[in-house]
Amino acid sequence: MNEKIELGVINTLKVNRLTEPGIYLEALDEEVVLLPNAYIRSDMQIGSLVDVFIYTDSEDRLVATTLKPYAMKNEFACLEVVDTARFGAFVDIGLPKDLLVPINKQTSTYNVGARKVLRVIEDEKTQRLIATEKFTQYLLKDIKDLEKNNEVMILLYSKTPLGFKVIVNNLYDGMIFHTEIFENINVGDIKKAYIKNIRDDGKLDLSLQKIGQKKSGDNSQRVLEILKQNSGKLDFTYKSDAEDIKNVFAMSKKAFKSALTKLISEEKIILEDSCIKVK
Repeated sequence: MNEKIELGVINTLKVNRLTEPGIYLEALDEEVVLLPNAYIRSDMQIGSLVDVFIYTDSEDRLVATTLKPYAMKNEFACLEVVDTARFGAFVDIGLPKDLLVPINKQTSTYNVGARKVLRVIEDEKTQRLIATEKFTQYLLKDIKDLEKNNEVMILLYSKTPLGFKVIVNNLYDGMIFHTEIFENINVGDIKKAYIKNIRDDGKLDLSLQKIGQKKSGDNSQRVLEILKQNSGKLDFTYKSDAEDIKNVFAMSKKAFKSALTKLISEEKIILEDSCIKVK
């Protein structure tokens, strides 16, 4: 149970009393917050504990909900722009009230329907939850408890000529270079990745494949499965374009050629002048 009610995160609070607009929940310090009728369940009785998310309503009053937002305070998410105004834009956070991205927290153009990678923060002046696109200052440089080849979760937030900038484990800044990408990925994607290098500047270089463990056997199995999914035949050979190979098989041309050689030697496929076939 929470000692006090905290904005922007999940709170565990006790049912204090039932009223016409809803249930009042209290923390250990006896501060209370309303859980509106829309979120009340039959198991919520006086004295029982309830997990709720705390945000502010249209009148800036703290209010509770059993809904879980797409991101909580100090977390990142790719959110859809649902409205724009002179003073900022609003994004869908998964709650009845949309989240404001003030104009001074934006770094790009906001149009309805666009998706933006943002960090949810508490505005120091208003004590409201807002979102910011200026979030690199929040990414830590002191990398702890991570080593090369560790598995991490990443959120792609920017495409550059070198590759994609990513947020690692909701904490660190990282990069996946184009030479490490053998599948179609986009800004806003959440992916599993592996640490390739921990740099002196506090940033991480990453790979979508586990370092040193992308064996030809794995690739040959993938080629075989994709062939079977396409009636056992595809117009690919050793000479096929590297970009086409990447788009269809999610691997480099070198890895593809190695996989073909393995499958041919195992007599699982037949290589013809303009295609490969399942044998």
